[in-house]
Amino acid sequence: MAPQKRKSLITSAEEILDSVSAFQRSRIILTAFELNIFTMLGSDSLPAEEIGRRIGAAPRSTERLLNALCSMGLLKKRKGLFSNTAVSSRFMVKGSVEYLSRIGHLLNLYRTWGTLTDAVRAGRSVTAREYDEASLEYFIEAMHQRAQTSAAALVARIDLSGVKKILDVGGGSGVYSMAFARAKSGLQAVVFDMPSVIKLTKKYIAGSGLSGRVKTVKGNYNTKDFSRGYDLVFMSAIIHINSPDENQALINKAYACLNPGGRIVIQDHIMEEDRTAPARGTFFSLNMLVNTPAGDTYTENEMRTWLANAGCTNIKRIATGMDNDLMVGKRGASSD
Repeated sequence: MAPQKRKSLITSAEEILDSVSAFQRSRIILTAFELNIFTMLGSDSLPAEEIGRRIGAAPRSTERLLNALCSMGLLKKRKGLFSNTAVSSRFMVKGSVEYLSRIGHLLNLYRTWGTLTDAVRAGRSVTAREYDEASLEYFIEAMHQRAQTSAAALVARIDLSGVKKILDVGGGSGVYSMAFARAKSGLQAVVFDMPSVIKLTKKYIAGSGLSGRVKTVKGNYNTKDFSRGYDLVFMSAIIHINSPDENQALINKAYACLNPGGRIVIQDHIMEEDRTAPARGTFFSLNMLVNTPAGDTYTENEMRTWLANAGCTNIKRIATGMDNDLMVGKRGASSD
């Protein structure tokens, strides 16, 4: 494939300083989210002192934060009273259809990215990647929200002829399993994930009305074997968590659980061979550095090698027009 056009290149001192200081705007919004300011305000107009009382913060510092949010267009101030704007009411108030719940996950990432210097020196994450209950809910909700609008379009790019049963490895909320089930009548999907995640997965599945067609299995995909009999193994946003050796072992297990003619489908960042593009993938490799023991973003050739080593043939890349493309490998039509 032709290299992707590189965007947003920094070309001046002003752009360098703008990028370096961007954390200030980020932190203002994250703090407002963390203090629940937008949801607390709802449709009310309140003075800073009352807002501070409700969020458990000092009046003066609360007002300074609120003033900054006004300068960004996320709050209005009239006659000393603060209220939400149309944009904050739409995206920042819990209960809104378009509520950006994934900001809760970005709040967690803000903390880990603060360790980037130490992680680069150490060559690995210097923080423990363990989610408490609230952080895990934020993470799964963020992944669900992000995929919800694109899952159907992505699944439409995958040939489901002959596919009756799918294993969704590390499937999180089950958002892709639900999309597969909706895309083809009679198709059964199984979400495989950690017990703490599956507890949340079941809630999402129940809310979808697909409990009869989307099931769950608890386990660590790096240590537990998969049962046999699947026509397709789907891995979305999984391989970037693992080391190359872990990915080879995982893809070997996925291949072993396929029926003859079955396929492995990987959705993830696919880096150019020099790893300097796409830009989002370069940033995400550092996200994995600060958040995982050995995660990274990988090239097409690396993924092709893992699939081929497992025994796959007809390996191909499918362009999606979205952030991530697909890599697909097929198991032979006869048992091997």
